[in-house]
Amino acid sequence: MKKIAIITGATGGIGNEFVRQILQYELDEVWAIGRNEMKLKELCNTYGEKIVSVTADLSEISGIEKIEKMLSEQRPEVRFLINNAGLAKMASYKEYTREEIIRMIDMNCKAPVLLCNVCIPYMKTGSNILNVSSASAFQPNPYINLYAASKAFERSYSRALNVELMGTGITVTAVCPGWVDTELLPKELNGKTVKFPGIVTAERVVRTALRDAEKKRDMSVCSLYVKCQHMNVKFMPQRLVMKIWTSAIRKYIRE
Repeated sequence: MKKIAIITGATGGIGNEFVRQILQYELDEVWAIGRNEMKLKELCNTYGEKIVSVTADLSEISGIEKIEKMLSEQRPEVRFLINNAGLAKMASYKEYTREEIIRMIDMNCKAPVLLCNVCIPYMKTGSNILNVSSASAFQPNPYINLYAASKAFERSYSRALNVELMGTGITVTAVCPGWVDTELLPKELNGKTVKFPGIVTAERVVRTALRDAEKKRDMSVCSLYVKCQHMNVKFMPQRLVMKIWTSAIRKYIRE
């Protein structure tokens, strides 16, 4: 039986780094899931024959069903499921279209849950699920309210699922980075250069996440900055946390 890893959002900064680092493990294939067929081909050219590119939009049920069908036909052992695909937008609620709202919830919440249920029957002792959440999951965040709420859902779901899977040998880890230096971060908003405190590389986030999964931790936080943030929001009133966040971010937002 072949051993595989499934990585969603595989062509982005964190996803690409997961592909690179996951190849250090004894795997027969890495199923790289993404929407951009050209970028997936580049991934195959970069990392070699172990990469199986799968073009799928996971905000659509047809994308989930495509992966489900591949699993049912090939019946591999899923050694890693890495739910990295996600959508984000920094803006006032007034700037979200109905389609953007639906798509973000479907991608950030529905897709990881469905893929977990699809993949768990193909997992064994020692398998790992890594759901890429965010430090935004620690508290409500105005002006990225939908993204933060969806990541809070993903973090809560992951930690609860980890408890349910105790005794199976399968570990679920919620990966909660702060600002990560990838193309997802806007360099400029409304004519202003954006500053990201505590920003880290994708390489560091992924390295820490894989190490924490091996240690069977249900949450991975990769920097002292974010660890302090996590501790602070446990004790600070959420109104104060939101006030501090809003004062820092408001200059970049169109009211």
